[in-house]
Amino acid sequence: MKILRKIIDIDPERCDGCGQCVIACAEGAIEIIDGKATLVSDTYCDGLGACLGECPQGALRLIEREAEDFDPEAVERHLESKPVPPAAEGHLGPTAPQCPSRQIRILDPAPAPTPTLGALPSALSHWPVQIRLIPPDAPFLRGADLLVAADCTAVAVPDFHGRFLNGRVVMIGCPKFDNVAEYVERFAHIFAANPIRSVTVLSMEVPCCSALLAVVRKAMEKAGINIPLDEIVIGVRGDIVETRTVTAAETSETSKAAGKGAGR
Repeated sequence: MKILRKIIDIDPERCDGCGQCVIACAEGAIEIIDGKATLVSDTYCDGLGACLGECPQGALRLIEREAEDFDPEAVERHLESKPVPPAAEGHLGPTAPQCPSRQIRILDPAPAPTPTLGALPSALSHWPVQIRLIPPDAPFLRGADLLVAADCTAVAVPDFHGRFLNGRVVMIGCPKFDNVAEYVERFAHIFAANPIRSVTVLSMEVPCCSALLAVVRKAMEKAGINIPLDEIVIGVRGDIVETRTVTAAETSETSKAAGKGAGR
């Protein structure tokens, strides 16, 4: 039965698919579909608007219209039905797909460059590197300095290895096309299972990339930790646009926003 109530409205013309609203919505009412934020069901939206301040493009607003009433039980079923990524289970179980890309490897230091070819040595110390493929019990995560990098950064920065990868454990992904809610859960389990020393988020200057920092901050809040966090923003020509240290106060603001979404 439909009633007149407040509910989220999304302007598809303004939405750039960054996914920050998905992270902010504790009920899972918003998903990225075909590159745009979409309200998947009226019954999942509580109309409190905890996601409003998270949209960098101003694509979200609260409106009053006839809609199905908010159903917290339907929300619970909806959240339980979402697939759990392998990292959330704490390990790769015996039934997990044994794709070669998942095979954990500790890599030896690369040989010195060959002068005749002018090749530079690789600074990669482990495999896999995709966020979705790294389990929280991977041995290279213990005591690691993490580099959480948007995959485009490795293409934009010509000296990516020498400039950013040396001494860091890299995890790459795309916040626009991957599931950011799964990213949050994966990082939360990684932070809970390992004494991570620091995190550097390396993102592109394009708006959709800004969700990567929000993912890490939300995951820290879920894991109940606060470790050194830096953000480096890369321009499309490979230059550094911005470098900053994310303060504990900023991470606390993320917790408050998440609390508003949960406190229906």
